[in-house]
Amino acid sequence: MANAARMSPPMKFPAFTRLPDQAGIGLKSEHLRDLLGRPPAVGFLEVHAENYMGAGGAPHAFLGLLREQYPLSLHGVGLSIGAEGRLDSDHLDRLAGLMKRYEPQSFSEHLAWSTHDDTYLNDLLPIAYTGETLRRVADHIDEIQDRLGCTMLLENPSTYVAFAASDWSETDFLAEIVRRTGCGLLLDVNNVQVSCSNHGQNPVAYLDAFPVEAVGELHLAGYATERDTLGAPLLIDAHGTPVADDVWALYRHTLLRTGPRPTLIEWDNDVPPLTTLLEEAAKADAALDAEARRRNGATH
Repeated sequence: MANAARMSPPMKFPAFTRLPDQAGIGLKSEHLRDLLGRPPAVGFLEVHAENYMGAGGAPHAFLGLLREQYPLSLHGVGLSIGAEGRLDSDHLDRLAGLMKRYEPQSFSEHLAWSTHDDTYLNDLLPIAYTGETLRRVADHIDEIQDRLGCTMLLENPSTYVAFAASDWSETDFLAEIVRRTGCGLLLDVNNVQVSCSNHGQNPVAYLDAFPVEAVGELHLAGYATERDTLGAPLLIDAHGTPVADDVWALYRHTLLRTGPRPTLIEWDNDVPPLTTLLEEAAKADAALDAEARRRNGATH
């Protein structure tokens, strides 16, 4: 299908990000006391929304203190935007309460599904890129943005299988979602490397086709390498190792197109000491600074 139009409708809500164009890290319980005791100079903290949907307790006590020191990016994993059924209104209400409580600078969710009827799956599953799916995802995003009163970011997926029925490319599908809903995009560079490697596609070509004018945040993470049943390499979006060299190279290429953007270092499994995350964030900050200098030099 031909490239979708890249013009979005007028925004009803605030711009899709007010995070600084710096590197941030995910908030992990292992690092709470270090962050509070001697706050490091990171651009922002990301929190997973579903970890803070209780009414109170220690998690909220710590997050309330950290909210005074850092901008927050709220990242959801449970809305199941791509599912065939309706959104869970109770879940959406709890999310709206969390947004009101902490007023994060950014909210994002995944282009995936994880529910079927009353069954909840502990995974982010791929969707078929069809007109029917597009209409459903756009309706869900409209409902989310209306309920939250803000513009959300939609994250490109990491996938291991593809649907034969798809009749849109992933980048055109995302561009059309942006056009219909006015949402922004979260471009996960590691997901690009993982998906393109698994499907035999060129990640640079994918990035060159991506609707970068809608990107409000970037993600970086580590992947694991396994073998499929035929013995071919299979990349897994594992979030348990440093960012790989090929993903750093893709990140620098991404910045050439997007310019500096808020960049999260994701590390959710086998969580290392805080110093390791800060070292990864420093690498991202160096790339952001280099791109900013390049662009400033080009304007003089």
